[in-house]
Amino acid sequence: MNRKTLVALGLFGVAAWGEFVHWRASRALTRASLPARTEAVVVLGYRDTGEQANVLNRWRVRAALRSVDSTLAGTTVIFSGGSGAASVPEAVLMADYAVKACGFTGKIEVETESRSTWQNVENVVPLIEHADQIKIVSNPLHAQKARLYLRELRPDLAGRLVRAADYRLGEAWPLKPLFALYGLRDLARTQRKLASRGEAS
Repeated sequence: MNRKTLVALGLFGVAAWGEFVHWRASRALTRASLPARTEAVVVLGYRDTGEQANVLNRWRVRAALRSVDSTLAGTTVIFSGGSGAASVPEAVLMADYAVKACGFTGKIEVETESRSTWQNVENVVPLIEHADQIKIVSNPLHAQKARLYLRELRPDLAGRLVRAADYRLGEAWPLKPLFALYGLRDLARTQRKLASRGEAS
């Protein structure tokens, strides 16, 4: 086997690992479906610094909109994120993108005070309590982290979590190994932190 073949196989293996990690994360702590009439789709923002949603947040909006179940009686899409370094809260920027660029005409709520993933989850609780099923949309490993937080904060609501459409095979595949490395480390830290909270309580 020549060097080019070995390199190609190595790259394929890394890409396949990234895909698997994201696929697995997208399903973690969720059900495939629930008997439901209403749903809440929660979109987590990421570090907007300008006057329009950044590339990652635009992708998250599109993933959220394709996650909407049009067969249900009602869906609320909830954008969560404060202003951070931007003059406009990222939740507002994402909502604007959903309406103006993506043509979304459904029900929208914005939560504009959060500065962390924990606050994202904590602050949207009053907005999702009505829903029969809940979807959290972000990069799959980040969404898994948010689901862990919801399970910690409100186990009853965590029981309503179903899969979003934030994983697609081959989508942004060159970035997935990098996101997987970062996301797995972050999840490990999160799980240790939650475990220590449980031991202290």
